[in-house]
Amino acid sequence: MVLEKLGESLKNTLSKIASAVFIDEKLVNELIKDMQKALLQSDVNVGLVLELSQKIKQKVLKEEIPAALTKKEYLINVVYEELTNFLGGEGHKIDASAISAHKPFKIMLVGLFGNGKTTTAGKIGKFFQKRGLKVALLQTDTWRPAAYEQLMQLGAQIKMEVYGNPNAKNPEQIYAEFAPKLAKYDLIIIDTAGRDALNEELITELNNLNNIVQPHESLLVMSADLGQSAQKQAEIFHQTCKITGVIITKMDGTAKGGGALSACTVTNANVKFIGVGEKIDDFEEFKPKNFVGRLLGMGDIESLLEKAKEAITEEDAKDMGKKFMSGKFNMIDLYEQMEAMTKMGPLGKVLDMIPGMGQLKLPKEMIDVQEDKLKTWKFIMDSCTKAELEDPDIIDIPRIERIAKGSGMSQTDIRELLKQYKQSRRMMKMFKGADSPKAMEKMMKQFKGGNIPGMGNMKFK
Repeated sequence: MVLEKLGESLKNTLSKIASAVFIDEKLVNELIKDMQKALLQSDVNVGLVLELSQKIKQKVLKEEIPAALTKKEYLINVVYEELTNFLGGEGHKIDASAISAHKPFKIMLVGLFGNGKTTTAGKIGKFFQKRGLKVALLQTDTWRPAAYEQLMQLGAQIKMEVYGNPNAKNPEQIYAEFAPKLAKYDLIIIDTAGRDALNEELITELNNLNNIVQPHESLLVMSADLGQSAQKQAEIFHQTCKITGVIITKMDGTAKGGGALSACTVTNANVKFIGVGEKIDDFEEFKPKNFVGRLLGMGDIESLLEKAKEAITEEDAKDMGKKFMSGKFNMIDLYEQMEAMTKMGPLGKVLDMIPGMGQLKLPKEMIDVQEDKLKTWKFIMDSCTKAELEDPDIIDIPRIERIAKGSGMSQTDIRELLKQYKQSRRMMKMFKGADSPKAMEKMMKQFKGGNIPGMGNMKFK
């Protein structure tokens, strides 16, 4: 997970609140101290941490608690709200409807060398392509020899048109050359040149390009490992190049991500997207409310549903829903479930989005084992006949031996898959009677302390 250590520390803080008998000033001070330590370890500025601490303490100890909330609920709610505001609140977002209203919508990416502008161009292009927009990439970097080739490779990977002229002398010439062709697209992502530092030459180049392109959004791309120094870079770019927002890359690989996020949000250029991995799909809109929910183990159901929509069509989801309610379930259904789970991303990230799952403190080793098992089970299913997938009960010892040879997996792996199928089928039968929220809640309580169907031997703590 992004900022995993910070998330674990904050979850531990909330656990203290949940288990406390009384909420008094001593406990509040202890919790704030824990939170301060966690934020400082994530490279957040000391001044900002102290300011956040004072706001939480002021609200919890001096403001009147709403009648509908207990003191514990109010304290958790204050922590959640203040962390959300701390990371920028709900600012202006770039959504598909806004883009469609300004065809072609132009996003210009700016930043220094080595922060991942070109890779981000491909990622943001794919992000909006998945939302039904016709997207093109334009390379205007005349400084880095391989810039055009790199963007061409990314474009081929995601099946997206790429424009550019590696022989052109300046970015304005490139844009003028391809502007007529770009008019047919919904969205244009414009990659620009960088430098080792923001100097007069780069400022002039970006401002000249900005004048001719007139982008709807100018986004600064910078790496999370900049930490607190991200603030200065964001402020200078904002003052000199009129940036409208920030994209932070490499959020998955550094403890300094907290510093970069908080540093940017104190400028007038809020974070709009974050890169959370190396793959082209490891990119998401930055929504402070959802992000804090994941950090605190409260989940992020909005992002989870969005990922689910990308992984499975609405029609398939309805079909699967009917099977759940009818209690019918075979190995093909399990296979489709597993495929959808794989498309949604690493299991650990998916679990973080499910409300309550983030607080279970499942060991990373256990999650890694589950991901390996999913791959193994897919190989096994590929070696099963249609009849075996439709009715796994017919799989006897001779069939297990044949499937083991065909898949290259052990007979133990196959028996484990069959056991998993039976567990999942039992759960589907339970779903059959869960036709109301209360019935669903009662059913979920039955899993507490036992196996979670669909996740092997993971257990609630």
